[in-house]
Amino acid sequence: MEHVTLHVIIFLIVLALAFDFINGFHDAANSIATVVSTGVLKPQFAVVFAAFFNFVAYFIFPLKVAATIGKGTIDPGIIDHYVIFGALAGAIVWNLITWYFGLPSSSSHALIGGLVGAGICKGGMGSLIWSGLLKTIAFIVLSPLLGFVLGSILTLAVSWIFFHSTQRRVDTLFRRLQLVSASLYSLGHGGNDAQKTAGIIWMLLIATTASDPGVLPHWMHAHADHLPGWIVGACYVTIATGTMFGGWRIVKTMGQKITKLKPVGGFCAEVGGAATLFIASGFGIPVSTTHTITGAIMGVGATRRFSAVRWGVAGSIVWAWTLTIPASAIIAALAWHLGHLVL
Repeated sequence: MEHVTLHVIIFLIVLALAFDFINGFHDAANSIATVVSTGVLKPQFAVVFAAFFNFVAYFIFPLKVAATIGKGTIDPGIIDHYVIFGALAGAIVWNLITWYFGLPSSSSHALIGGLVGAGICKGGMGSLIWSGLLKTIAFIVLSPLLGFVLGSILTLAVSWIFFHSTQRRVDTLFRRLQLVSASLYSLGHGGNDAQKTAGIIWMLLIATTASDPGVLPHWMHAHADHLPGWIVGACYVTIATGTMFGGWRIVKTMGQKITKLKPVGGFCAEVGGAATLFIASGFGIPVSTTHTITGAIMGVGATRRFSAVRWGVAGSIVWAWTLTIPASAIIAALAWHLGHLVL
């Protein structure tokens, strides 16, 4: 790693936290779209509710996702400040583009794409750790599929259990239960997504500590066998703050345009999505919370009737999913070259 100043390290940490904030802002829809669209919570209360549980995830989930990002995506030996800058720039720019057009793309895959693009610029294709990348790429398909299946099964189970109940009674009950399901999904979102930014900062500080430890104050030193608590805490606070600001363009797409949801459908989508996130986080797989909840919402809609899902909207979302890694990789590659001029 080339010599770097403390000012550049601090700038990159702030840039990483900016990505974390945008991640919370961009992905707020994942946690609150169903609970807002069903009228269970007003938007201003929903974002505070989601932000709280995003932060609580800090005390619940092990740091396996951070380890995958930090050590299982690209060769840690090629990490330097230019690679980190390129990866973050690629992810942030793509997130802002998709937010502007109201497309619920994946912040997680934007970050993975950014690492890939900047990593290839620095070390070529040999710098990629394919075992970690293929696991992440596989879950581009598996996480929405699992969300779809679990959302469908839950909808069918609830329909069977409450077959003889009145619509009013079911709505009343599931308006309350949606608070539980939304909190579970927000926990899953915080537990998976905040760790990705923590992994990026960890990578940067490990590389700096190994190559030029005199640049950093002692409390900023980091090693491969220990993720400093201040990094994790800062990332969880930041993603929770971003969630409080909410990305309303994407909330509208997720909660209203894919399919029309009632409280029972919102509950089933959130529980199915949350279960998927809990499983992935337990195995340290950085999945897309966006893909997961979108799949679950489609599963709920398709269970009622196939035409209840607006498949044209769903198709545009899938295109955004497909483009995220290559698009953010290209932006990151350009940013990697720019970084050599400005850092």
